[in-house]
Amino acid sequence: MPKKIPLNKPFLSGKEIAYLTELVSGGDLSSDGRFSAACSRVLEELYSIKRVLLTPSCTAALELALLLCDLEPGDEVILPSFTFTSTANAILRMGARPVFVDVRSNTLNLDESLIESAITPRTRAIMPVHYAGVACEMDQLMELAWHYKLHVIEDAAQGVNAFYGARALGSIGALGAYSFHYTKNYGCGEGGALCVNSEEFLQRAEIARDKGTNRGQFLRGEVERYTWIDIGSSFVPSEIVCAFLYAQLETMEWVTKRRQKVSRIYDAHLRPLEEQGLLFLPAVPEHCQSNYHIYYILLPSAAIRNELMRHLNAQDIGAASHYVPLHSSPMGRKLGYNAGEFPVTESISECLLRLPLYPDLSESDQTLVIDEVAAFLRRSSNWVESSELQLWSRPC
Repeated sequence: MPKKIPLNKPFLSGKEIAYLTELVSGGDLSSDGRFSAACSRVLEELYSIKRVLLTPSCTAALELALLLCDLEPGDEVILPSFTFTSTANAILRMGARPVFVDVRSNTLNLDESLIESAITPRTRAIMPVHYAGVACEMDQLMELAWHYKLHVIEDAAQGVNAFYGARALGSIGALGAYSFHYTKNYGCGEGGALCVNSEEFLQRAEIARDKGTNRGQFLRGEVERYTWIDIGSSFVPSEIVCAFLYAQLETMEWVTKRRQKVSRIYDAHLRPLEEQGLLFLPAVPEHCQSNYHIYYILLPSAAIRNELMRHLNAQDIGAASHYVPLHSSPMGRKLGYNAGEFPVTESISECLLRLPLYPDLSESDQTLVIDEVAAFLRRSSNWVESSELQLWSRPC
């Protein structure tokens, strides 16, 4: 049964049906049509990205990005363990090895100070993951990549319309990947995009995306017929999906402002609990502009997190944990990793709780969520061990 106050609720702009009707009634459902082009153009122009190629999912975009890097068996790619399986799977599918690194305890992003010690002669790329729409420390990361001649592939699945300084997430590395899954700020059920920022990948990306053919040149009238040019796969989404997505992209600024308002209300009302040492709120560095994709709190222990999650769900309020660290998963153990190797990642995974966040969340419903969290934690402070209230220190 759906929760009365769900964790997430897909937003509809009101134009999705009109664009779908227009597309279907026009009779041309071929891929890479005008809606696909319109979506790409919006993202390219807004974020100064050389080329945005829509894909069926962010997973597909990550796999396409790794394919372009020409990885060989035994090559290594550095990434956080605190991420979704797609980030690591894209590496493994190319025959390479994921090399996990711990995360920062403030932003929950890849700890840039630990990357250099993980680099070996086999390292070929770094894959930062921008958690909750907050940027990794990209200046330091890009400097490392330049020094060691490594590709940077941004997993910006959660980072559409978020910024590091003046630069959009997904526009900084050689390649980037967006998600338009229905749980994201702007969604079309399933969808994604590859952001191509490096000239060296522009032509190959288009070819590899479309089954290794130069069909793109054919559609633009540049060649009379198209043929097999390079290795590739079917990474082109349906035009139906793109029509739906275009309606979503037209409302990006409004959606971001609504999500920002919800997040700021949480901040204002939960801050006293942080001052009492009962939780930590999300941290957004001054040089980062979030898109407010996720609102989470960090609790003093796994026991408190789990009890609060059960309490909220019992009150018909959607609340959930997040990633199981990849290094401690069954697949991670097959790769030779063990629990205990990345302490910040493991602590975060055990103590993080996501709260409802979506544009249509009413202030009355949000007040109910806040009141339930506050009441539970104030009660819990009377029975938990005082040591449990001492959370790890967070870097500046």
